[in-house]
Amino acid sequence: MPSNTNLSNRKLVIGGFFILIIIIYIFRLFYIQVINDKYKIQAQNNAIRKLTEYPVRGVIYDRNGKLLVYNEASYDLMVIPKEAKNCDTLGLCEVLEITKNEFLKRMKKSCQAPNSPRRQSIFEKQMSARTYAALQEKLYRFKGFYVQKRAVRKYPKPIAAHLLGYVGEVNKEKAKTDAYYNEGDYIGISGIERSYENELRGVKGVQCAITNVHNKTIGSYLDGKLDTLAIPGKPLYCTIDIVLQEYGEKLLKNKKGACVAIEPSTGEILALISSPSYDPNLLVGGKERSKNFTKLYYDSLNLPLFNRALTAMYPPGSIFKLIGALIAQNDGLINRNTVYPCAMGYPPMGGKPKCHAHGGGKNLVGSIATSCNSYYSYVFREIVDQKKYPKFIDGYNHWREMVMTFGPGTKLHTDLPYDKPGNVPSVKYYDKVFGKNGWRSNTIVSLGIGQAELLLVPYQMANVVASIANRGFYYTPHCIKGIGNQKYLDDKFKTKHYVGVQNAEAYQNVIDGMQGAMEPGGTAFTNRIKDIIVCGKTGTAQNPGGKDHSVFLAFAPRDNPKIAIACIVENAGFGNTWAAPVVTLMIEKYLKGKTDRIDVEKRILEADLINNTNLIVQKEHH
Repeated sequence: MPSNTNLSNRKLVIGGFFILIIIIYIFRLFYIQVINDKYKIQAQNNAIRKLTEYPVRGVIYDRNGKLLVYNEASYDLMVIPKEAKNCDTLGLCEVLEITKNEFLKRMKKSCQAPNSPRRQSIFEKQMSARTYAALQEKLYRFKGFYVQKRAVRKYPKPIAAHLLGYVGEVNKEKAKTDAYYNEGDYIGISGIERSYENELRGVKGVQCAITNVHNKTIGSYLDGKLDTLAIPGKPLYCTIDIVLQEYGEKLLKNKKGACVAIEPSTGEILALISSPSYDPNLLVGGKERSKNFTKLYYDSLNLPLFNRALTAMYPPGSIFKLIGALIAQNDGLINRNTVYPCAMGYPPMGGKPKCHAHGGGKNLVGSIATSCNSYYSYVFREIVDQKKYPKFIDGYNHWREMVMTFGPGTKLHTDLPYDKPGNVPSVKYYDKVFGKNGWRSNTIVSLGIGQAELLLVPYQMANVVASIANRGFYYTPHCIKGIGNQKYLDDKFKTKHYVGVQNAEAYQNVIDGMQGAMEPGGTAFTNRIKDIIVCGKTGTAQNPGGKDHSVFLAFAPRDNPKIAIACIVENAGFGNTWAAPVVTLMIEKYLKGKTDRIDVEKRILEADLINNTNLIVQKEHH
């Protein structure tokens, strides 16, 4: 029989054990209830709602601080399907003006991947002010639904749609590859909105709110300890001049084509116009946005979403003669006094390409002023057939490489997306077409006058004339000069790109010819501007698919140029008749603030070339 001492010890051990257990439980409960709030959060989860705080997207200004894009409050109706029980379904359908089938379809989508019955998703995006007001009064009846504030883009003027771009919803693929975005978020799709998405989008915030049994927010959870603030997107300062942009769009209204203006000394894009265009406000909003986009997308006649300024490739026509003149002078093949015969065409090929009668021929300056086709057919042959090259294709490759230093055939790597390189055909291409050794300079002589397979994009045309205005170099064209409070200029936009011709005399002669084009006897004489020395070149680009395109490029003033600009008007004929007035009116507007040529302005503004009204046929040189 155990002793009293042993029994006493056992009681103490057992008692101590139970006391220890009690202490452990007390400590654990204290830890759970006071120190660690994990289970508290889980218990309250049904009453806590995590709201994404979407940052305000950065606003965009023009070069003079005028507002181009700002934000306007909008509201999305969100749903957590798991909480949407015993909801007044018919009442909600009535407010949103949708059918019950549509309601069920949306609820099903909200439960499917990547969504979850326990996660929030958009049920109705960008509600109208009327719908939002009606919903607010009845929201307590729609358990599991709540309103989330957003911001949508707003445009004070219906211009610059292709330059600014638009925003759209993030798709599944983007949401999977970029952790920042969820499906249904908004992202820049085109233009500046796309190129500068990271700067414009800002940083999302999170707000944890407590709701009551009526689904109303009654306060912040944990006094906002878990909340994070949304950081607004940075404002962007654009290089374009809103006045010039708007004026250019008015001039090109009811015409198909493009116009690009550049400040030669910086590479800053002053205006970028593609016509037909559209009001960027059309691609803002919920239901209406989708409807408008579909309408614009399927407008096959006008293609308003197609950015002709950056992606359309055209034969440049006679404006290309400027590059040929520069290369030939640089190679020592011609000079200011060089004359070639013109018998209304290129003699070695039986008068093809055709030309206007230039008497016994023109010298270099005169050939540019009057745009002689025969002259530049000879120039092309002289460059390609140089005796210093052992093979004909070596001469052609030299010509091609020199042309591409001016920008044609390459992407200029501007800060706008989707730009095209144009086309300067290769030896490989012609070997395929004509067979190896089956072609010579005269076979492809049309390249010398900017025809055949040669294609340029309008912004490349503007870059070519900017290079000439600078006498041999260009800065990469770009459209943003400031981000936030800092002046912004990527190193690639500060770099001078020297073209293949570095010959001061060559530029002097070409520019004299361009000035001559604006003087009596020149192809663009009727578009001269009083008190401004404009240097220009007309072009009539043959179009295999229809009527010729009207092309014109110019810079002004001659000394210390402030603007270099190129324009193409599709299926409009002579360069002097349509493209030249657009360009010279824009130059006048930019440099003088107004135009004195009211009759010219009125003719261009009122012309409808899409429907072939006001089409004027005017005899002129190429």
